[in-house]
Amino acid sequence: MQSMNEAKTGRSWLTEAKQDISQWSASMPKNADNERIDWHWVMSLDLEHGIGAAKSQGIDLIAVLNAADTTFSSTSEKTDPMQDSVLSVQQLHNLLKKDLAVRDRLESIIAQCNTTFMTDFDRLIASYRLPRALAYANRRLCDEIAVLRRIGVAMGLWTIAEERRERVIVPVLQSVAGAESLVNLNDIQDRTAQIVNGRAERRAAEREQKRASDYAMSRANLSGVTSPGGSKVFDYGSLGSAGGSAGGSADSAEAAQDRRLADYKKSDWRDAYLPGRDVDTVMGIDIETTGTDPARVYIIDAGFEFMNMISPRPAGEPAGYRYEQDYYETGDAYGQARLSFGVPAQNALLGNPLILDLTGIDVRDRASADFRLFDEWPEAQIGLLQRLEQQPYVAHNARFEHSFFMLNVAGYAESYRAGNITIIDTLPMSRRWDEGSIPDDEHPHGNNTLDAYAKRQGALDASKSERHLGLEDTHIMLVAMKHHLGVLHAEGRGPWGAGGRPGNGGKRCGKRW
Repeated sequence: MQSMNEAKTGRSWLTEAKQDISQWSASMPKNADNERIDWHWVMSLDLEHGIGAAKSQGIDLIAVLNAADTTFSSTSEKTDPMQDSVLSVQQLHNLLKKDLAVRDRLESIIAQCNTTFMTDFDRLIASYRLPRALAYANRRLCDEIAVLRRIGVAMGLWTIAEERRERVIVPVLQSVAGAESLVNLNDIQDRTAQIVNGRAERRAAEREQKRASDYAMSRANLSGVTSPGGSKVFDYGSLGSAGGSAGGSADSAEAAQDRRLADYKKSDWRDAYLPGRDVDTVMGIDIETTGTDPARVYIIDAGFEFMNMISPRPAGEPAGYRYEQDYYETGDAYGQARLSFGVPAQNALLGNPLILDLTGIDVRDRASADFRLFDEWPEAQIGLLQRLEQQPYVAHNARFEHSFFMLNVAGYAESYRAGNITIIDTLPMSRRWDEGSIPDDEHPHGNNTLDAYAKRQGALDASKSERHLGLEDTHIMLVAMKHHLGVLHAEGRGPWGAGGRPGNGGKRCGKRW
Protein backbone atom coordinates (compact mmCIF):
# COMPACT_ATOMS: atom_id res chain seq x y z
CA MET A 1 0.00 0.00 0.00
CA GLN A 2 2.80 2.40 0.87
CA SER A 3 4.52 1.99 -2.51
CA MET A 4 1.19 2.51 -4.31
CA ASN A 5 0.73 5.77 -2.40
CA GLU A 6 4.18 6.92 -3.47
CA ALA A 7 3.17 6.30 -7.09
CA LYS A 8 0.35 8.82 -6.65
CA THR A 9 2.13 11.50 -4.64
CA GLY A 10 5.34 12.04 -6.60
CA ARG A 11 8.16 13.43 -4.45
CA SER A 12 5.94 14.32 -1.50
CA TRP A 13 6.71 10.88 -0.04
CA LEU A 14 10.13 12.26 0.85
CA THR A 15 8.59 14.77 3.23
CA GLU A 16 6.05 12.21 4.48
CA ALA A 17 8.91 9.82 5.28
CA LYS A 18 9.92 12.10 8.15
CA GLN A 19 6.74 11.00 9.90
CA ASP A 20 8.62 7.75 10.64
CA ILE A 21 11.33 9.49 12.68
CA SER A 22 9.59 8.77 15.97
CA GLN A 23 9.77 5.03 15.25
CA TRP A 24 13.44 5.17 14.28
CA SER A 25 14.53 7.43 17.13
CA ALA A 26 13.12 5.00 19.69
CA SER A 27 15.14 2.09 18.28
CA MET A 28 18.25 3.80 16.89
CA PRO A 29 19.70 6.40 19.27
CA LYS A 30 23.22 6.14 17.79
CA ASN A 31 24.70 6.08 14.31
CA ALA A 32 27.22 3.70 12.74
CA ASP A 33 30.06 5.54 14.47
CA ASN A 34 28.47 5.12 17.90
CA GLU A 35 27.57 8.80 18.09
CA ARG A 36 24.20 10.02 19.32
CA ILE A 37 21.85 10.99 16.48
CA ASP A 38 20.20 14.41 16.53
CA TRP A 39 16.81 13.42 15.14
CA HIS A 40 15.61 17.03 15.33
CA TRP A 41 18.31 17.86 12.79
CA VAL A 42 17.08 15.02 10.55
CA MET A 43 13.55 16.41 10.83
CA SER A 44 14.83 19.82 9.68
CA LEU A 45 16.23 18.47 6.39
CA ASP A 46 14.32 19.34 3.21
CA LEU A 47 14.51 15.89 1.66
CA GLU A 48 11.99 16.72 -1.03
CA HIS A 49 13.62 19.83 -2.46
CA GLY A 50 17.31 19.22 -1.67
CA ILE A 51 19.69 19.38 1.27
CA GLY A 52 22.71 20.90 -0.47
CA ALA A 53 23.91 24.33 0.67
CA ALA A 54 23.83 25.73 -2.87
CA LYS A 55 20.38 24.25 -3.47
CA SER A 56 19.00 25.82 -0.31
CA GLN A 57 20.44 29.22 -1.34
CA GLY A 58 18.99 29.02 -4.85
CA ILE A 59 22.40 28.91 -6.54
CA ASP A 60 22.34 27.33 -10.00
CA LEU A 61 25.59 25.35 -9.95
CA ILE A 62 25.26 24.23 -13.56
CA ALA A 63 25.21 27.88 -14.65
CA VAL A 64 28.12 28.64 -12.32
CA LEU A 65 30.18 25.78 -13.74
CA ASN A 66 29.42 26.78 -17.31
CA ALA A 67 30.41 30.37 -16.52
CA ALA A 68 33.61 29.27 -14.81
CA ASP A 69 34.51 27.02 -17.72
CA THR A 70 33.97 29.89 -20.16
CA THR A 71 35.82 32.46 -18.06
CA PHE A 72 38.91 30.46 -17.25
CA SER A 73 39.31 28.68 -20.56
CA SER A 74 39.02 31.86 -22.62
CA THR A 75 42.56 32.96 -21.88
CA SER A 76 45.83 31.17 -21.55
CA GLU A 77 47.02 33.73 -18.99
CA LYS A 78 46.75 33.03 -15.27
CA THR A 79 43.56 34.64 -14.02
CA ASP A 80 42.62 35.66 -10.50
CA PRO A 81 40.15 32.94 -9.49
CA MET A 82 37.94 35.56 -7.78
CA GLN A 83 37.61 37.69 -10.90
CA ASP A 84 34.47 37.42 -13.05
CA SER A 85 33.23 34.37 -11.19
CA VAL A 86 29.65 33.97 -10.01
CA LEU A 87 31.01 32.47 -6.78
CA SER A 88 33.84 33.92 -4.74
CA VAL A 89 36.55 31.59 -3.53
CA GLN A 90 35.23 31.90 0.02
CA GLN A 91 31.68 31.13 -1.08
CA LEU A 92 32.84 28.02 -2.90
CA HIS A 93 34.87 26.91 0.11
CA ASN A 94 31.95 27.44 2.49
CA LEU A 95 29.44 25.63 0.30
CA LEU A 96 31.69 22.62 -0.13
CA LYS A 97 32.63 22.49 3.56
CA LYS A 98 28.99 22.57 4.63
CA ASP A 99 27.91 19.92 2.11
CA LEU A 100 30.68 17.53 3.15
CA ALA A 101 29.79 17.93 6.82
CA VAL A 102 26.12 17.23 6.11
CA ARG A 103 26.99 14.18 4.05
CA ASP A 104 29.28 12.71 6.71
CA ARG A 105 26.57 13.22 9.30
CA LEU A 106 23.77 11.80 7.13
CA GLU A 107 25.64 8.77 5.85
CA SER A 108 26.56 7.66 9.35
CA ILE A 109 22.82 7.43 10.02
CA ILE A 110 22.02 5.60 6.78
CA ALA A 111 24.82 3.12 7.48
CA GLN A 112 23.17 2.05 10.74
CA CYS A 113 19.62 1.71 9.42
CA ASN A 114 19.91 -1.78 7.92
CA THR A 115 21.15 -3.38 11.15
CA THR A 116 18.52 -1.59 13.22
CA PHE A 117 15.68 -2.51 10.88
CA MET A 118 16.62 -6.18 10.55
CA THR A 119 17.13 -6.64 14.29
CA ASP A 120 13.89 -4.88 15.18
CA PHE A 121 12.29 -8.13 16.31
CA ASP A 122 9.42 -6.36 18.06
CA ARG A 123 8.57 -4.57 14.81
CA LEU A 124 8.60 -1.12 16.32
CA ILE A 125 9.76 0.22 12.93
CA ALA A 126 7.09 -0.53 10.35
CA SER A 127 8.76 0.85 7.24
CA TYR A 128 12.13 1.42 5.57
CA ARG A 129 10.78 4.54 3.88
CA LEU A 130 12.94 6.96 5.89
CA PRO A 131 16.34 5.41 4.98
CA ARG A 132 15.28 5.39 1.32
CA ALA A 133 14.36 9.06 1.58
CA LEU A 134 17.67 9.92 3.25
CA ALA A 135 19.56 8.04 0.52
CA TYR A 136 17.54 9.82 -2.19
CA ALA A 137 18.54 13.22 -0.77
CA ASN A 138 22.13 12.10 -0.21
CA ARG A 139 22.58 11.13 -3.87
CA ARG A 140 21.65 14.64 -4.98
CA LEU A 141 23.91 16.08 -2.29
CA CYS A 142 26.80 14.02 -3.68
CA ASP A 143 26.09 15.42 -7.14
CA GLU A 144 26.27 18.97 -5.72
CA ILE A 145 29.58 18.17 -4.01
CA ALA A 146 30.99 16.83 -7.28
CA VAL A 147 29.93 19.94 -9.19
CA LEU A 148 31.42 22.24 -6.53
CA ARG A 149 34.71 20.38 -6.83
CA ARG A 150 34.63 20.76 -10.60
CA ILE A 151 33.95 24.49 -10.26
CA GLY A 152 37.11 24.74 -8.14
CA VAL A 153 39.04 23.03 -10.92
CA ALA A 154 37.59 25.42 -13.50
CA MET A 155 38.52 28.40 -11.30
CA GLY A 156 42.11 27.18 -11.12
CA LEU A 157 42.01 26.56 -7.36
CA TRP A 158 42.84 22.85 -7.31
CA THR A 159 43.09 19.66 -9.29
CA ILE A 160 41.47 16.35 -8.35
CA ALA A 161 43.31 13.04 -8.07
CA GLU A 162 41.61 9.72 -7.35
CA GLU A 163 43.55 7.84 -4.66
CA ARG A 164 42.98 4.48 -2.99
CA ARG A 165 42.98 4.71 0.78
CA GLU A 166 42.77 1.10 1.99
CA ARG A 167 39.15 0.04 1.40
CA VAL A 168 37.95 2.97 -0.70
CA ILE A 169 38.99 5.29 -3.50
CA VAL A 170 38.50 8.97 -2.75
CA PRO A 171 38.95 12.24 -4.65
CA VAL A 172 41.83 14.26 -3.25
CA LEU A 173 42.08 17.99 -3.89
CA GLN A 174 45.59 19.14 -4.74
CA SER A 175 46.72 22.76 -4.76
CA VAL A 176 47.53 24.58 -7.96
CA ALA A 177 50.65 26.72 -8.02
CA GLY A 178 49.75 30.28 -7.13
CA ALA A 179 46.42 29.38 -5.51
CA GLU A 180 47.71 27.87 -2.28
CA SER A 181 46.91 30.95 -0.20
CA LEU A 182 43.41 31.39 -1.61
CA VAL A 183 41.67 28.40 -0.06
CA ASN A 184 42.27 26.00 2.82
CA LEU A 185 42.03 22.57 1.21
CA ASN A 186 42.29 20.75 4.54
CA ASP A 187 38.79 22.02 5.38
CA ILE A 188 37.24 20.51 2.27
CA GLN A 189 39.01 17.20 1.73
CA ASP A 190 36.89 14.06 1.49
CA ARG A 191 36.80 12.15 4.82
CA THR A 192 35.15 8.99 3.44
CA ALA A 193 38.28 6.85 3.74
CA GLN A 194 38.92 7.97 7.29
CA ILE A 195 35.33 7.18 8.28
CA VAL A 196 34.99 3.85 6.44
CA ASN A 197 38.40 2.51 7.45
CA GLY A 198 37.92 3.61 11.03
CA ARG A 199 34.56 1.84 11.13
CA ALA A 200 36.10 -1.35 9.75
CA GLU A 201 38.95 -1.25 12.24
CA ARG A 202 36.51 -0.93 15.14
CA ARG A 203 34.47 -3.87 13.89
CA ALA A 204 37.59 -5.98 13.45
CA ALA A 205 38.72 -5.15 16.99
CA GLU A 206 35.29 -6.10 18.35
CA ARG A 207 35.35 -9.42 16.49
CA GLU A 208 38.85 -10.20 17.71
CA GLN A 209 37.87 -9.36 21.26
CA LYS A 210 34.90 -11.72 21.04
CA ARG A 211 37.00 -14.48 19.54
CA ALA A 212 39.59 -14.13 22.28
CA SER A 213 36.86 -14.15 24.92
CA ASP A 214 35.21 -17.26 23.46
CA TYR A 215 38.54 -19.04 23.24
CA ALA A 216 39.48 -18.14 26.82
CA MET A 217 36.12 -19.40 28.04
CA SER A 218 36.52 -22.68 26.19
CA ARG A 219 39.98 -23.18 27.70
CA ALA A 220 38.69 -22.44 31.19
CA ASN A 221 35.52 -24.49 31.09
CA LEU A 222 35.95 -27.08 28.35
CA SER A 223 39.69 -27.68 28.19
CA GLY A 224 40.52 -30.51 25.84
CA VAL A 225 36.92 -31.07 24.75
CA THR A 226 36.40 -31.49 21.05
CA SER A 227 33.35 -31.28 18.84
CA PRO A 228 32.01 -34.42 17.11
CA GLY A 229 34.01 -33.45 14.05
CA GLY A 230 37.22 -33.46 16.06
CA SER A 231 37.93 -29.72 16.14
CA LYS A 232 38.53 -27.80 19.35
CA VAL A 233 35.52 -25.88 20.63
CA PHE A 234 35.94 -22.22 19.61
CA ASP A 235 39.27 -23.07 17.97
CA TYR A 236 39.66 -20.22 15.49
CA GLY A 237 43.07 -21.37 14.34
CA SER A 238 44.90 -18.07 14.77
CA LEU A 239 44.55 -18.00 18.54
CA GLY A 240 47.19 -19.77 20.63
CA SER A 241 49.27 -20.55 17.57
CA ALA A 242 52.09 -18.67 15.95
CA GLY A 243 51.53 -20.50 12.69
CA GLY A 244 55.18 -21.50 12.29
CA SER A 245 56.99 -24.80 12.79
CA ALA A 246 58.21 -25.98 16.21
CA GLY A 247 61.73 -24.98 15.30
CA GLY A 248 60.64 -21.49 14.34
CA SER A 249 61.70 -21.84 10.72
CA ALA A 250 59.65 -20.19 7.99
CA ASP A 251 56.86 -22.21 6.36
CA SER A 252 57.56 -23.63 2.96
CA ALA A 253 55.68 -22.25 -0.04
CA GLU A 254 53.71 -25.50 -0.20
CA ALA A 255 52.65 -25.23 3.43
CA ALA A 256 51.65 -21.61 2.94
CA GLN A 257 49.51 -22.58 -0.06
CA ASP A 258 47.95 -25.44 1.88
CA ARG A 259 47.06 -23.05 4.66
CA ARG A 260 45.65 -20.55 2.19
CA LEU A 261 43.51 -23.25 0.56
CA ALA A 262 42.27 -24.49 3.92
CA ASP A 263 41.23 -20.97 4.87
CA TYR A 264 39.59 -20.46 1.46
CA LYS A 265 37.49 -23.59 1.86
CA LYS A 266 36.23 -22.74 5.35
CA SER A 267 32.52 -22.22 5.63
CA ASP A 268 31.55 -18.57 6.04
CA TRP A 269 28.58 -16.19 5.75
CA ARG A 270 28.47 -16.55 1.95
CA ASP A 271 27.26 -20.15 2.26
CA ALA A 272 23.82 -18.85 3.27
CA TYR A 273 23.33 -17.80 -0.37
CA LEU A 274 23.97 -21.26 -1.86
CA PRO A 275 21.10 -22.95 -3.72
CA GLY A 276 19.36 -26.09 -2.47
CA ARG A 277 18.97 -29.34 -4.34
CA ASP A 278 15.33 -28.66 -5.29
CA VAL A 279 15.74 -25.16 -6.71
CA ASP A 280 13.90 -24.82 -10.02
CA THR A 281 12.42 -21.56 -11.35
CA VAL A 282 14.63 -18.56 -10.64
CA MET A 283 14.85 -14.99 -11.85
CA GLY A 284 18.36 -13.82 -12.61
CA ILE A 285 19.08 -10.12 -12.30
CA ASP A 286 22.03 -7.79 -12.78
CA ILE A 287 22.19 -4.02 -12.39
CA GLU A 288 24.67 -1.45 -13.63
CA THR A 289 25.20 1.65 -11.53
CA THR A 290 27.21 4.87 -11.58
CA GLY A 291 29.36 3.68 -8.67
CA THR A 292 29.36 1.23 -5.78
CA ASP A 293 27.71 3.05 -2.86
CA PRO A 294 23.90 2.73 -2.99
CA ALA A 295 23.48 5.84 -0.85
CA ARG A 296 25.52 7.93 -3.31
CA VAL A 297 24.97 6.67 -6.84
CA TYR A 298 22.24 5.72 -9.32
CA ILE A 299 20.97 2.56 -10.97
CA ILE A 300 21.21 3.16 -14.73
CA ASP A 301 20.64 -0.30 -16.23
CA ALA A 302 18.87 -3.46 -15.14
CA GLY A 303 18.31 -6.74 -16.89
CA PHE A 304 16.47 -9.83 -15.76
CA GLU A 305 15.27 -13.11 -17.17
CA PHE A 306 13.92 -16.43 -15.93
CA MET A 307 15.27 -19.94 -16.17
CA ASN A 308 14.20 -23.30 -14.78
CA MET A 309 16.98 -25.34 -13.26
CA ILE A 310 15.00 -28.64 -13.24
CA SER A 311 11.69 -28.43 -15.11
CA PRO A 312 11.47 -27.78 -18.86
CA ARG A 313 11.31 -24.30 -20.27
CA PRO A 314 7.62 -23.21 -20.43
CA ALA A 315 6.27 -24.21 -23.81
CA GLY A 316 4.30 -21.02 -24.36
CA GLU A 317 7.23 -18.64 -23.96
CA PRO A 318 8.60 -16.92 -27.09
CA ALA A 319 11.91 -18.34 -28.31
CA GLY A 320 14.90 -16.82 -30.05
CA TYR A 321 15.42 -13.67 -28.00
CA ARG A 322 18.15 -11.47 -29.49
CA TYR A 323 20.84 -10.35 -27.04
CA GLU A 324 23.34 -7.63 -27.84
CA GLN A 325 25.92 -10.37 -28.36
CA ASP A 326 24.71 -12.31 -31.38
CA TYR A 327 26.65 -15.39 -30.24
CA TYR A 328 24.47 -15.66 -27.11
CA GLU A 329 21.78 -18.30 -27.56
CA THR A 330 18.51 -18.08 -25.67
CA GLY A 331 18.62 -21.72 -24.63
CA ASP A 332 16.37 -22.30 -21.61
CA ALA A 333 15.97 -18.61 -20.73
CA TYR A 334 12.64 -16.81 -21.03
CA GLY A 335 10.87 -13.65 -19.90
CA GLN A 336 13.80 -11.39 -20.76
CA ALA A 337 13.59 -7.68 -19.90
CA ARG A 338 15.99 -4.77 -20.24
CA LEU A 339 15.43 -1.46 -18.42
CA SER A 340 17.39 1.79 -18.80
CA PHE A 341 17.24 4.62 -16.27
CA GLY A 342 18.40 8.21 -16.07
CA VAL A 343 20.43 10.46 -13.78
CA PRO A 344 19.86 14.05 -12.58
CA ALA A 345 21.17 16.94 -14.65
CA GLN A 346 24.14 17.69 -12.37
CA ASN A 347 25.25 14.06 -12.48
CA ALA A 348 24.93 13.96 -16.27
CA LEU A 349 26.86 17.21 -16.69
CA LEU A 350 29.98 15.77 -15.08
CA GLY A 351 29.96 12.54 -17.06
CA ASN A 352 31.41 9.27 -15.80
CA PRO A 353 34.39 8.04 -17.86
CA LEU A 354 34.87 4.91 -15.75
CA ILE A 355 31.30 3.72 -16.28
CA LEU A 356 31.43 4.69 -19.94
CA ASP A 357 34.52 2.57 -20.43
CA LEU A 358 33.12 -0.34 -18.43
CA THR A 359 29.56 -0.48 -19.76
CA GLY A 360 29.41 1.75 -22.80
CA ILE A 361 26.72 3.83 -21.07
CA ASP A 362 27.34 7.59 -21.29
CA VAL A 363 25.51 9.25 -18.40
CA ARG A 364 25.77 12.58 -20.23
CA ASP A 365 22.93 11.24 -22.41
CA ARG A 366 20.80 10.10 -19.47
CA ALA A 367 19.33 13.40 -18.23
CA SER A 368 16.69 13.71 -20.94
CA ALA A 369 12.99 12.95 -20.62
CA ASP A 370 13.64 9.66 -22.40
CA PHE A 371 15.19 8.22 -19.23
CA ARG A 372 13.36 8.24 -15.91
CA LEU A 373 15.30 7.99 -12.67
CA PHE A 374 14.76 4.66 -10.98
CA ASP A 375 14.47 6.19 -7.50
CA GLU A 376 11.72 8.49 -8.86
CA TRP A 377 9.80 5.77 -10.70
CA PRO A 378 7.49 4.00 -8.21
CA GLU A 379 5.76 1.92 -10.87
CA ALA A 380 9.08 0.41 -11.97
CA GLN A 381 9.95 -0.33 -8.35
CA ILE A 382 6.58 -1.99 -7.73
CA GLY A 383 6.90 -4.14 -10.85
CA LEU A 384 10.40 -5.24 -9.93
CA LEU A 385 9.43 -6.07 -6.36
CA GLN A 386 6.53 -8.21 -7.50
CA ARG A 387 8.88 -10.25 -9.67
CA LEU A 388 11.50 -10.58 -6.92
CA GLU A 389 8.89 -12.01 -4.56
CA GLN A 390 7.54 -14.69 -6.90
CA GLN A 391 10.57 -17.00 -6.87
CA PRO A 392 14.21 -16.90 -5.71
CA TYR A 393 16.26 -14.28 -7.47
CA VAL A 394 19.85 -14.94 -8.49
CA ALA A 395 22.73 -12.49 -8.77
CA HIS A 396 26.52 -12.75 -8.84
CA ASN A 397 27.75 -11.09 -5.64
CA ALA A 398 24.10 -10.64 -4.68
CA ARG A 399 24.88 -8.39 -1.72
CA PHE A 400 25.50 -5.64 -4.28
CA GLU A 401 22.01 -5.88 -5.81
CA HIS A 402 20.47 -6.38 -2.37
CA SER A 403 22.07 -3.22 -0.98
CA PHE A 404 20.78 -1.15 -3.91
CA PHE A 405 17.29 -2.61 -3.69
CA MET A 406 17.15 -1.81 0.04
CA LEU A 407 17.71 1.91 -0.66
CA ASN A 408 15.88 2.18 -3.99
CA VAL A 409 12.89 -0.15 -4.16
CA ALA A 410 9.78 0.77 -2.18
CA GLY A 411 8.69 -2.20 -0.09
CA TYR A 412 11.77 -4.35 -0.71
CA ALA A 413 13.25 -4.08 2.80
CA GLU A 414 9.89 -4.79 4.39
CA SER A 415 9.29 -7.80 2.15
CA TYR A 416 12.77 -9.17 2.76
CA ARG A 417 12.40 -8.80 6.52
CA ALA A 418 9.06 -10.61 6.32
CA GLY A 419 10.75 -13.59 4.67
CA ASN A 420 9.08 -13.12 1.28
CA ILE A 421 12.32 -12.78 -0.71
CA THR A 422 14.93 -15.48 -1.27
CA ILE A 423 18.37 -14.63 -2.67
CA ILE A 424 20.73 -17.06 -4.40
CA ASP A 425 24.28 -16.01 -5.23
CA THR A 426 26.46 -17.64 -7.88
CA LEU A 427 29.63 -16.14 -6.38
CA PRO A 428 29.70 -18.61 -3.43
CA MET A 429 28.77 -21.36 -5.91
CA SER A 430 31.99 -20.52 -7.72
CA ARG A 431 33.95 -20.20 -4.50
CA ARG A 432 32.66 -23.33 -2.79
CA TRP A 433 31.96 -25.79 -5.62
CA ASP A 434 34.19 -24.83 -8.57
CA GLU A 435 37.75 -26.12 -8.26
CA GLY A 436 38.89 -23.71 -10.95
CA SER A 437 38.36 -20.82 -8.56
CA ILE A 438 40.95 -21.83 -5.96
CA PRO A 439 43.64 -19.27 -5.05
CA ASP A 440 46.90 -19.14 -6.93
CA ASP A 441 49.71 -16.63 -7.31
CA GLU A 442 47.73 -14.64 -9.88
CA HIS A 443 44.51 -14.72 -7.85
CA PRO A 444 45.50 -15.01 -4.16
CA HIS A 445 41.87 -14.68 -3.06
CA GLY A 446 40.41 -16.98 -5.71
CA ASN A 447 39.11 -16.19 -9.18
CA ASN A 448 35.39 -15.69 -8.70
CA THR A 449 34.42 -12.90 -11.07
CA LEU A 450 31.35 -13.54 -13.19
CA ASP A 451 33.59 -13.50 -16.26
CA ALA A 452 35.82 -16.27 -14.87
CA TYR A 453 32.94 -18.36 -13.50
CA ALA A 454 30.95 -18.15 -16.75
CA LYS A 455 33.98 -19.20 -18.80
CA ARG A 456 34.73 -22.20 -16.55
CA GLN A 457 31.11 -23.29 -16.82
CA GLY A 458 30.95 -22.94 -20.60
CA ALA A 459 28.58 -19.95 -20.60
CA LEU A 460 31.09 -17.51 -22.11
CA ASP A 461 33.67 -18.15 -24.80
CA ALA A 462 37.25 -17.85 -23.56
CA SER A 463 37.96 -15.22 -26.23
CA LYS A 464 35.09 -12.99 -25.08
CA SER A 465 34.59 -10.83 -21.99
CA GLU A 466 31.74 -10.10 -19.62
CA ARG A 467 29.66 -7.34 -21.24
CA HIS A 468 28.76 -5.35 -18.09
CA LEU A 469 25.18 -4.81 -19.18
CA GLY A 470 22.36 -6.08 -16.99
CA LEU A 471 20.59 -8.52 -19.29
CA GLU A 472 23.67 -9.97 -21.00
CA ASP A 473 25.43 -10.58 -17.69
CA THR A 474 22.27 -12.10 -16.22
CA HIS A 475 22.08 -14.52 -19.12
CA ILE A 476 25.60 -15.89 -18.87
CA MET A 477 25.17 -16.15 -15.09
CA LEU A 478 22.05 -18.32 -15.35
CA VAL A 479 23.52 -20.48 -18.13
CA ALA A 480 26.61 -21.03 -15.97
CA MET A 481 24.51 -21.81 -12.90
CA LYS A 482 22.37 -24.40 -14.67
CA HIS A 483 25.39 -26.15 -16.19
CA HIS A 484 27.20 -26.11 -12.85
CA LEU A 485 24.22 -27.60 -10.99
CA GLY A 486 23.98 -30.32 -13.62
CA VAL A 487 27.62 -31.31 -13.11
CA LEU A 488 27.29 -31.21 -9.32
CA HIS A 489 24.16 -33.38 -9.42
CA ALA A 490 25.84 -35.98 -11.60
CA GLU A 491 28.82 -36.11 -9.25
CA GLY A 492 26.82 -36.05 -6.01
CA ARG A 493 28.44 -32.81 -4.87
CA GLY A 494 27.27 -29.32 -3.96
CA PRO A 495 23.59 -29.36 -2.96
CA TRP A 496 23.65 -33.15 -3.36
CA GLY A 497 26.71 -33.56 -1.16
CA ALA A 498 26.86 -34.17 2.56
CA GLY A 499 26.44 -30.49 3.41
CA GLY A 500 23.75 -29.77 0.81
CA ARG A 501 20.31 -28.47 1.66
CA PRO A 502 16.87 -29.53 0.42
CA GLY A 503 14.45 -27.01 -1.04
CA ASN A 504 15.39 -23.81 -2.85
CA GLY A 505 18.19 -22.92 -0.47
CA GLY A 506 19.40 -19.35 -0.70
CA LYS A 507 19.39 -16.50 1.81
CA ARG A 508 16.21 -15.24 3.35
CA CYS A 509 15.26 -13.52 6.57
CA GLY A 510 15.27 -16.24 9.22
CA LYS A 511 11.85 -15.63 10.72
CA ARG A 512 8.60 -14.97 8.92
CA TRP A 513 6.19 -12.48 10.41
